Amino acid sequence: MIDLTKVKIVLVNTSHPGNIGAAARAMRNMGLQRLTLVEPLEFPSGVAVGRAASALDVLEGAEVVSDLKQAIAGCSLVIGTSARSRSIPWPMLTPEQSAEKVVTESQQAEVALVFGREDAGLNNEELQQCHFHVQIPADDDYSSLNLAAAVMVLSYEIRKAALKLADQSDRKEDEYWDQAKATGDQVEHFYDHLERVMVAINFHDPGNPRQLMQRMRRLFGRIRIDVMELNILRGILTNIELNIRKDTD
Repeated sequence: MIDLTKVKIVLVNTSHPGNIGAAARAMRNMGLQRLTLVEPLEFPSGVAVGRAASALDVLEGAEVVSDLKQAIAGCSLVIGTSARSRSIPWPMLTPEQSAEKVVTESQQAEVALVFGREDAGLNNEELQQCHFHVQIPADDDYSSLNLAAAVMVLSYEIRKAALKLADQSDRKEDEYWDQAKATGDQVEHFYDHLERVMVAINFHDPGNPRQLMQRMRRLFGRIRIDVMELNILRGILTNIELNIRKDTD
């Protein structure tokens, strides 16, 4: 059986503890066990325990963190659920496509599937921390999906993809790659470094950003840079900073 221990389900600002319990049960049904909660309104909770049924091990092992950056630190692939289009189009996956990516990459690295608030989903800043977005194609007349139901749908797709991969004997392209993918926290440090340098060379005005950093995030998120590539890029940025200092001395 395919190993899914590196797959993390992340719930952001969950307001109803029952949804946490029901999501844990959905995960356990589909062979997923790693749950991370970002600032839940109420947890631990007896209501969550009651809705979890036989998935108490998932609840007991749940990690509680203060923000999404902390939740996805160390993850080389982050996919966020999105129910609506954004001002800047982002790479969008179907549930089947997202599951295939999650299962394939989780064989080598940590991955995260992120779900937003019951009433508003993920905000733009959180969605920009994701490499891809996934949208469940619900009916247009009633597209609002319960949080735990959404977790079940995508967990089921992950289960199907894992069973399919287990039956395949051919090796995936990523297995031949010579470097590990950069993790979420490594890429966040790179974005901070990139913005600092662009400001220093007067290419980027933080007072009038014009969506520049969002577009840079989309660019590098689509490329999915590895650790060596990230080190090269940061080396270039550091060299630029050194030359700027020389010119000003």
